[in-house]
Amino acid sequence: MTTTILRAAILEVILVALGAVLAVASPAFLTVDNLLNVLRNVSMQGLIALGMTMVIIAGEIDLSVGSMVAFAGCLTAYIAGGLSGLGIGIGTSITIAIVTTIAAGALLGSFSGLMRTKYQVPTFITTLALMTGLTGVAELITNGFPLTPFPSWYNFLGGGHLFGIPFPAIVFLAAFAVVLVVMNHTGFGRSVYAVGGNAEAARLSGIDVARVKIAVLAITSGLAAFSGVMQSSEIMSGTATTAKGWELDVIAAVIIGGTSLMGGVGRVWGTMVGVVFLGVIINGMTLLNISEYWQHVVRGALILTAVLINRFQPRA
Repeated sequence: MTTTILRAAILEVILVALGAVLAVASPAFLTVDNLLNVLRNVSMQGLIALGMTMVIIAGEIDLSVGSMVAFAGCLTAYIAGGLSGLGIGIGTSITIAIVTTIAAGALLGSFSGLMRTKYQVPTFITTLALMTGLTGVAELITNGFPLTPFPSWYNFLGGGHLFGIPFPAIVFLAAFAVVLVVMNHTGFGRSVYAVGGNAEAARLSGIDVARVKIAVLAITSGLAAFSGVMQSSEIMSGTATTAKGWELDVIAAVIIGGTSLMGGVGRVWGTMVGVVFLGVIINGMTLLNISEYWQHVVRGALILTAVLINRFQPRA
């Protein structure tokens, strides 16, 4: 029992040790402002990582989430600008734009699920195609230039604070609580684990495998679209070049957190720790004035070692 607990907590122990080292190396690390900054910085990727956890547990993958973030920001700006140009109030225009964008994201995720379940096209292929296609659509929407139709108050979604806590962090923590409950205490969560562990056995036990896979891909794309909305709010524009490489960071955080790429095994709490772990690494290197080039090297090394860390996680 003790061994199992230690194996499950290995990343948490490493995170605490890393925090202690950084606190000694840089007095600024343990300040409230810096820790809130870390939480803000990981929130948008973390929101996507929660959905990605469900996707990978279900035995699938989504490579389109980074492009979805950029596409969603551009689409929100495009719709809001177009509607306000028609004389619709900017507040109403932005609300319609946000709802439409999230719905579009979920619909595209459902498309990936449909291609997987109906036509047996691996999600690796479908989402790779979407990754390229969404980037192209974002560039077409913006014509290569940032779209900036937003009023100053729109910045609250991505750059504001509520009770002294960054609003994106509040969204991330709320989503974490919901996903944790869903995956650990609902029939849908148990179905996701069953499908990822053995899809045929899950089908024979009465689980609608296709519906589960479509649902987790739709949820993840919807979360990525909402992350894109918050990103556009933070930078106050729709820009096609944002979120490049986010899919790798998100997948790395999920795998570091103990989710198996083979499916059927994973922890939502582990994903939270993995997201924070990567955020602390990046923040610490920035505080220590480590070259951005070396930061990329470290990220690559972390993606590689993620699988090794994963092997120390309990399989049940």
